[in-house]
Amino acid sequence: MAVQQNKKSPSKRGMHRAHDSLSGMPLAIEPTTGEVHLRHHVSPSGYYRGKKVVKSAGE
Repeated sequence: MAVQQNKKSPSKRGMHRAHDSLSGMPLAIEPTTGEVHLRHHVSPSGYYRGKKVVKSAGE
C-alpha cells in the first residue's frame, strides 16, 4: 500500500484539483425538430439522432 512521505500543503492540493471543476452541460440540437437536449439523450419529443424512438401519449 502506498504511503505519502510528506503532507501536501493546501496550496499544492488546490493546484492538483485545478481542473476538477464542472463546466456547463453539454447540449445538442436535434436535427429533425430543432430542440435542444442533453447529448446522448432522447429529446423531449422522443427523437434521437433524427429518428423517432419513443412514442408519445397521443400516438
